Amino acid sequence: MKWFFLLTIIIPTMNSYSQQLKRADTIELNGLQTYYEVYGKGNPLFLLHGFTQSSISWSQFIPEYSNDYEIYLVDLMGHGKSSAFVEDVSVKSAARNLLDLIGYLGLDSINAIGYSYGGEILFQLALINPDLIKSMIIIGSCGTWHAKDFPEFVEYLSYKNVDNLPWMREQQISDERIKNILNQFPNYAVQLSEAELKSIKTRTLLVAGDHDYATPLECVIKAKTNMPNAFLWIVPNTEHRVHLDKNKDLFLKISKDFLNNNHW
Repeated sequence: MKWFFLLTIIIPTMNSYSQQLKRADTIELNGLQTYYEVYGKGNPLFLLHGFTQSSISWSQFIPEYSNDYEIYLVDLMGHGKSSAFVEDVSVKSAARNLLDLIGYLGLDSINAIGYSYGGEILFQLALINPDLIKSMIIIGSCGTWHAKDFPEFVEYLSYKNVDNLPWMREQQISDERIKNILNQFPNYAVQLSEAELKSIKTRTLLVAGDHDYATPLECVIKAKTNMPNAFLWIVPNTEHRVHLDKNKDLFLKISKDFLNNNHW
């Protein structure tokens, strides 16, 4: 199926970037465990993973950004070494949890890149704290997404199909955690109104594949149209994983230019 390729990921080894690790910690914030890692030096840059993934999914990008930024990898709510979902998945709650972490770290402003679930969290974070994010890059997200509108994804991302989801066993801590994540997927729902989009003043680059079956291009264009400080990059012949595989080098160049405010 075409959408199978949207969800599979490449897991690199730790060897290429482990020597750059500055800090790894699990802290409790409002009763929830949150795991994070820190690499590099410079202004803070948060790299946020997609649903069913963990911070490991960004590991191959650490060498590329760590000379210019202090990189923060976070296991977002429900994933990796952070606390499991105890209620129905809520993107807004995940954004508040991330905001608690940023406050704990004593950071006044950040840059951020978010993929899919991570991108939706950035939309919410920009609403909750409009002055926090200097620039953000959102990949494969548009601020609105309901699992009920994609029954084929719900069927695919179910525990009965776990043997076809190899990245989950490589990125999640246990089979119980995998079940917890997959059982929550049918509850995934987030909705931004036009008024909310218009209120997001954060400098934003929206990145979308022209063949993305998971996030309709019409929704991404709607976000771009309503957000007052947004730019749009539509990548040809590409599905959901715009920043990986054949597009990785170009994504790195454009993302660095955007974050450094070069040519934008």
